Amino acid sequence: MASILKGQNITVTGGTGSIGGTIVRRALKEGAKSIKIFSNDENGLYELEEKLEKTNKLEFIIGDIRDEDSVRDALKKTNLVFHAAALKHVDRCELNPFETVSVNIIGTNNVAKASIKEKVKRVISISTDKAVNPIGVMGATKLVAEKLIMSEAYHQHSNTIFTSVRFGNVIDTRGSIIPRIENQIQHGGPITLTDRKMQRFFMTKEQAVDLIMSATRLAKGGEIFVLKMPLLRLEDLFDAIKQVIAPKYGFKPSQIKTKIIGVRPGEKFNEYLLNDYEMDHVLEMKDFFIIPPLQYITKNKYPGAKKPKSIHSYFENLKPIKKKEIIKIIKDVYLNQK
Repeated sequence: MASILKGQNITVTGGTGSIGGTIVRRALKEGAKSIKIFSNDENGLYELEEKLEKTNKLEFIIGDIRDEDSVRDALKKTNLVFHAAALKHVDRCELNPFETVSVNIIGTNNVAKASIKEKVKRVISISTDKAVNPIGVMGATKLVAEKLIMSEAYHQHSNTIFTSVRFGNVIDTRGSIIPRIENQIQHGGPITLTDRKMQRFFMTKEQAVDLIMSATRLAKGGEIFVLKMPLLRLEDLFDAIKQVIAPKYGFKPSQIKTKIIGVRPGEKFNEYLLNDYEMDHVLEMKDFFIIPPLQYITKNKYPGAKKPKSIHSYFENLKPIKKKEIIKIIKDVYLNQK
């Protein structure tokens, strides 16, 4: 199958982040015509430029999605927009609600409106499972961002196709668990864990970008694509990280103690991939779910998609994966990083 990226003019907002950078690398590999990397992280743009191959396909743009004019300038002559810019840390967002609203909601709206004005073909917005039944600022703003993207399918005022992808925790991104715990292990511990029984859905950067590419190919407008991700107990994940990383710094895994710090403000004990309403309408593919927008539930057809027999049972029976499976994931991710 030909790549959806081949020959396309692409803009990646938040292109210096872990997901944005992985999209950029995938676009280079699969023959995109041009790639604009849009970010307010000047140093991040410099570092990414140093790491990537030297090619006139790349353009590095300093800008902020909160600025309508800079967003529209970045989207000129763009076919595909991958909107990865966001504030994503739960605790930071909880302490800075206005900033979070301005980036995750107003910024997303700016990207959507600029995409329509510049006649972009497709916009794929990155969301999170924290948007499902949110209790904190970050999840609430990402829920509104999903609704903003979905609402464009209701208004037949453009030919731009808008869709969202909903992620769990991406295990090997900047600011994620592995680098934080590695730093604590390097200093002999303790490692800090919110609660031993807390569970999360996890995916890798490559799985995340694979889902984005599937959404880019299949989107009709207004859907949310959700990867079928493994569920992990955080205690098992942290034990796996200790087993893989502690020996590098001369420690036995048993020497690294765990400190329980409690659930942080805005953080849920367990995350969910779909809410109850979405479960009633969701479609299933082999590797992911598609939540169609309400008005198109019976109109749009997706090759290979079907109504699941018992989606509630799927989640009720979903069990955390075993520690040995987590160790394999951590080894694969950690060794690839090195």
